Amino acid sequence: MKSRQRATAAIIRCLLLAISILVPDVPQAQAAAAPRPNVVFLLADDLGSHDVGWRGSDIKTPNLDRLALAGARLDQFYVQPVCSPTRAALMTGRYPFRHGLQVSVVRPWAQYGLPLEERTLPQALAEAGYETAIVGKWHLGHFRPEYLPTRRGFAHQYGHYNGALDYFTHIRDGGFDWHRDDHECRDEGYATHLLAKEAMRVIRERDKARPLFLYVPFNAVHSPLQVPPSYEEAYKAIAQERRTYAGMVAAMDEAVGQIKAAIDEAGMSDQTLFVFSSDNGGPSPGTRTSNGPLRAGKGTLYEGGVRVCAFATWEGRIKPGAVTAPLHMVDWYPTLLGLAGASPEQKLPIDGRDLWPVLTGSGGPPHDEILLNSTPRQGAIRVADWKLVINGHVPNADGDEGGADSRKDAGSERVALFDLAADPGEKQDRAAEKPRLAAQLRARYDFYAAQAVPPKSHAKPRGFKSPKVWGEADE
Repeated sequence: MKSRQRATAAIIRCLLLAISILVPDVPQAQAAAAPRPNVVFLLADDLGSHDVGWRGSDIKTPNLDRLALAGARLDQFYVQPVCSPTRAALMTGRYPFRHGLQVSVVRPWAQYGLPLEERTLPQALAEAGYETAIVGKWHLGHFRPEYLPTRRGFAHQYGHYNGALDYFTHIRDGGFDWHRDDHECRDEGYATHLLAKEAMRVIRERDKARPLFLYVPFNAVHSPLQVPPSYEEAYKAIAQERRTYAGMVAAMDEAVGQIKAAIDEAGMSDQTLFVFSSDNGGPSPGTRTSNGPLRAGKGTLYEGGVRVCAFATWEGRIKPGAVTAPLHMVDWYPTLLGLAGASPEQKLPIDGRDLWPVLTGSGGPPHDEILLNSTPRQGAIRVADWKLVINGHVPNADGDEGGADSRKDAGSERVALFDLAADPGEKQDRAAEKPRLAAQLRARYDFYAAQAVPPKSHAKPRGFKSPKVWGEADE
């Protein structure tokens, strides 16, 4: 009997060995067969880094809080100082100085956009079989049809091309700016409400045989400061400018809750990655917005301009907690391509790094250094916990000024060095104390600056007149 058992065991071992030879990596095969995530990427506009509940704000954001606390809170997440460059970084995984978009936003009259040779995130995901949709603000060019969202990888488009449009009339500088699939759309209502409604529709009516990439770049909470009065009721005790802003944050948070509810109702919760970020730090910190202890705000290269509130949440895949590694918006491009199984092969090299290991606790910080921006007049780079800022006091192209010293003489170059581990508020310049370290960071900055293409001109053409509908030629 024992000999028969030994013979049977030997046969089983042989069979297992044969299987292992034929299928050498079973875990990899199982991983390949695992469902790819749906991705809901939520982008706020001009949100203060500390204007969310999970960072102790007086503004209530219960829906964002629930998502943030269920996932990885990205405590050192970097973006660009203003809107369009951050969106370009997300769409390409490349620093905006490579696109000529490093200085300013894409103005309504701009005769340029995100260069057409760039492979975009929705294009790459569509190649991998994803259904792609943008619901919100594009802000990467609309002067010719080939620059519109549906020509850049999105199968569905809803919302507006420009920033700073009226939330109720959907007009910017005299031109109408509301579109569905890149054609004029006369839906009426408050912009944030309409975007939430459309996002829910996309979720309900999606192609269930394909994973979904839903990009929701809200125009909230960018100026003009407009919100239905009911959203201001809870904030009567605060000053009017911040009161209206708080109401706009509340309306956006409500929209996020509705989108999350639609995902839950569709049975997609455990298959969906939620990502949230602001596109830059809050403008007018201390009056309208709060960037907490961070210095300055939108339009600057100080932490208040480029370090924002952000999170990544995927039920059952990302453990709740704080992630303190420095990360950048360019990192989402390679990360999402990897999760989607999209081809990484492309003509133009990327700057982003796969942040999935750090989100799941299986790897350390992906960056040795992060370039925060490089323009002809200003720049900044972070290496480990040290940050070099060049001419942070100089007003930027959009008229915003740097720090407290912004009214001093801007004629000579000023280089400041900050230890962000000890001084996240950038109060103590250590450049004179550590000249060798400052020189090392300057050398790394100069390496990137030498690769920058000239910035696109944002000057308004003489005689320019707004069209009746943005993105469509007047007859």
